[in-house]
Amino acid sequence: MKIPSRSHVHMLSYLVVLLLLPLLASSADPDPLQDFCVADKSANSISVNGFPCKPASKVTSDDFFFDGLTKVGDTSNIFGSNVTGGNVDNFPALNTLGISMNRVDFAPGGVNPPHSHPRATESGVVIDGQVLVGFVTTGNVYHSKVLNAGQMFVIPRGLVHFQKNVGVGKAFIITAFNSQLPGAVVLPFTLFASTPSIPDDVLTRAFQVEEKVVESIKSKFSS
Repeated sequence: MKIPSRSHVHMLSYLVVLLLLPLLASSADPDPLQDFCVADKSANSISVNGFPCKPASKVTSDDFFFDGLTKVGDTSNIFGSNVTGGNVDNFPALNTLGISMNRVDFAPGGVNPPHSHPRATESGVVIDGQVLVGFVTTGNVYHSKVLNAGQMFVIPRGLVHFQKNVGVGKAFIITAFNSQLPGAVVLPFTLFASTPSIPDDVLTRAFQVEEKVVESIKSKFSS
């Protein structure tokens, strides 16, 4: 029986590592190294990928509970929707745990406009009402379905998606993410209300419209 040479064994090891690297890097947030790390939001002078931990001696039971998603969001805005975040920014106990949730409320006809989450995959469930959920793949394929209460959906990480209330009354959904802070790139604001603004000639060329159309859209998002 021929015994593989040491160089062949090393080469095989390198190949295995290369194959495993994408799997090791696939999680949205790093794994925690302790039971918990309640974010110390007062440590403004420290900059890390996340937040520093509150000393364990100062952690209380209340740190692990959050009632923000019990409140109905104000949908009296141009989109007729409201996103209430349950992420590390307002629920510090999520720090390092790699999860978060949102509540999205919709007025009749309201829409959670096209957006993406650069740091997380999203799953969600319709709690009340009838909601159209759609997303577009990187190959420009559009997937959508109208969901009723109790039905779930999933949006792969980073893909542009939206939700729209297509029922007769109000609606709301609960969404979950595999990141403590998934981020949100809301396309209308990103493209037409950035600071400083994207040059008009870039937008006119990209959307093949006249400058007055771009200016008109920008005016709708100006503060």
